[in-house]
Amino acid sequence: MKLLTRYMAREIYASIALVFTALLMLFAFLDLIHELSLMGQGNYNLGYVLLFVLLTLPSHVYDLFPVAILIGCIFALVQMAANSELTIYRSSGASLQQMVGALFRIGLPLMLLSYLCGDVLAPPSERMAQKLRLKAQNAEVTLKEFRSGVWVKDERSFVNARNVLPDTSLLNVSIYEFDESYRLRSIVAAKRAIFVEENRWQLEEVTRTLFDKAGAAVSSMGSLEWRSALNPDLLGVLLVVPEQMSAWSLYQYTKHLRDNSQKTARYEIAMWNKLLYPLAVLVMMLLALPFAAHHRREGGISAKVFAGIVLGLTFHFVGRLFASLGALNEWNPLLSAMAMPMLFLLLAGAMLWWTERR
Repeated sequence: MKLLTRYMAREIYASIALVFTALLMLFAFLDLIHELSLMGQGNYNLGYVLLFVLLTLPSHVYDLFPVAILIGCIFALVQMAANSELTIYRSSGASLQQMVGALFRIGLPLMLLSYLCGDVLAPPSERMAQKLRLKAQNAEVTLKEFRSGVWVKDERSFVNARNVLPDTSLLNVSIYEFDESYRLRSIVAAKRAIFVEENRWQLEEVTRTLFDKAGAAVSSMGSLEWRSALNPDLLGVLLVVPEQMSAWSLYQYTKHLRDNSQKTARYEIAMWNKLLYPLAVLVMMLLALPFAAHHRREGGISAKVFAGIVLGLTFHFVGRLFASLGALNEWNPLLSAMAMPMLFLLLAGAMLWWTERR
C-alpha cells in the first residue's frame, strides 16, 4: 500500500502542479491586462504593474486550490485508470477504503500548503499589492458605500474619516463623542490623524467643539492626542476584502465589531471559510476518485476533466453565493461556511457508493 501511495502521490502532485501553472498564467495575464488599463495614473508604471501582478499571485493560488486539486486529481487518476494501473491495484487486493486513505495521506501536505497560502502568504501580499498601487497612483481609500467616507464606532464615539491613505493615516477626521445617555458631548474635527502607538493617535490642525448646559465652546489647536481602540490593522481591512484577510485578522475585527454592537455576519462567515477551506482539499480529492471508474482505454479524459472544471467552478462561485446569502439573511456563520463542503462531501460519497455498487 505504501508503494501505491507513493506512486499516486507522484502522479497527483505532478498533475496538480501542471494545472496550477496553467491557471496561474491565465489569471496573471488577465490581471496584467486589467492593470495595464490603469498604467499612467500618477507614477504607476510598468514596473509597478508587474510587481502588483506578482504580489496578487498568492491570493489566486489560494482561490484556485479546490479547482486545481479536483482537475489535477481527475487527470492523474483517469490516466492511471486508462493504463489499467488502478485495475491492477484493485485486483491485487487494494480496497476502496485503502485508496481513500491513500488519497487522504496525499492530501495532508496540500491542506498545509492551502493554509499557508491563504492565512500566511496571501493576506500580507494582497495588502502590500493594494498599498503599492494606491501609493504609486497617489490615491486614497474610501468606502464606496458612503459618500461621507469611512464611519467607525469606537466605544461611545463615532468616527468619520473622509479618506484613508495607504499608510492608514486619516484625512479630514470628525470625532463625535457621546455621554452615557448618548447626548452629544463634543465634536473634534482634524485635518489629519497619524497613528503613534497602541491606542494613541496624533491629530493635526484640530477644531474642538464642547457642548454643555451653558452652550457650545469652540477652540482651535495645532495638534491633539487622541486615545482610541482603532489601529492600522483594523483600518487595513479597507484595503482588502474579508475573503482575503487572515483568520486571525478576521477574528480581531469581528471582536471589534461585536464589542461596538455592529453586524459581524460577513466577517464571521469569511473567518469560518478560512478555517474550513483546507478541508475542501480532501473533499475534492475524494470527489475525483469516482471519475477513474468505468473508463475507456482511449478517450473520455477530456470530458472528465471538463466535468471537473465545472464542478470546481461550481464549488467556488456557489460557495461565495452561500456566503453572501448568509451575510444578507444573517444565517449561522458556521453553517453558511460549511454548506458547500458538506454538499460536495455528500456528492462524493454518493458517487463512490454508486461506483462500488456497479
